[in-house]
Amino acid sequence: MTQLPIPTLDIAGQLFTWGSRTYLMGILNLTPDSFSGDGLSTDLAATLAQIQRFEQEVDILDLGAESTRPSSEPVSEETELARLLPVIATARQHSRRIISVDTLKPAVARAALQAGAHIVNDITGLADPAMSQLVAEQGVPAIVMHMRGTPKTMQSLTDYGSDVVGALLEWFDAKLVELAAAGIAREKIIIDPGIGFAKTASQNLEILHRLAEFKSLGLPVLIGLSRKNFIGQLVGGQNPPPPGPERDYGTAAGVALAIAGGADIIRVHNVPAMAGAVRVADAISRFKPS
Repeated sequence: MTQLPIPTLDIAGQLFTWGSRTYLMGILNLTPDSFSGDGLSTDLAATLAQIQRFEQEVDILDLGAESTRPSSEPVSEETELARLLPVIATARQHSRRIISVDTLKPAVARAALQAGAHIVNDITGLADPAMSQLVAEQGVPAIVMHMRGTPKTMQSLTDYGSDVVGALLEWFDAKLVELAAAGIAREKIIIDPGIGFAKTASQNLEILHRLAEFKSLGLPVLIGLSRKNFIGQLVGGQNPPPPGPERDYGTAAGVALAIAGGADIIRVHNVPAMAGAVRVADAISRFKPS
């Protein structure tokens, strides 16, 4: 399978040279109902402490102020912005890292970019034309994730026929045509196959097993598998651990194998622990004899 070269991406003066190493994205859940139990909500002091813990290892801070766990309820723009904007201000003041805003609402994304965010991370794959228009207008990078339905309905929408990876590649092909027509530069797009979003545990495993096939698109690939339910099922069998630190060892194994499969960005909760896993996986998978 042909792997197309991926152009270097300049984000606010920081160069992301795809293929040279794996970049680490740290999750800041600004919600009281995060599936992983690490929601920070309105506790600005705790959020700042988390940013400072992440600072030495992370490349991107991913700020999300609306839970997208299975069966979660949406929140209003006002609620999302009230949670999000103070943290962006804090992050800009105390961190030199790139800031990604995890939202599906164009108005929230616009306000976040105006406040200093650098990347739009949309779990709906820029389904709202207003979001595509915003990304094109602002010329910012966008993380385009695959999912079906909404967080409330997505786990009933997992029928992809006999080839889940083929179905996702077809979807990305069509999506890239759509985004190009909207005026979004291809080199500003990062793809995310959406582990756990309208996917069964078996489908998650198949996507990760065949991750190299996504490299045929010639775009950087982001993988977010941290602490997800299928990790808990694999770790605990009939007694899966709750979606917190007890799943971190399983997450580390998944992270390492995703890197071996070609992931360019890894999105995780426990940055200090996963940074070591990323370094080891990079050293092995990118080793070149002298």
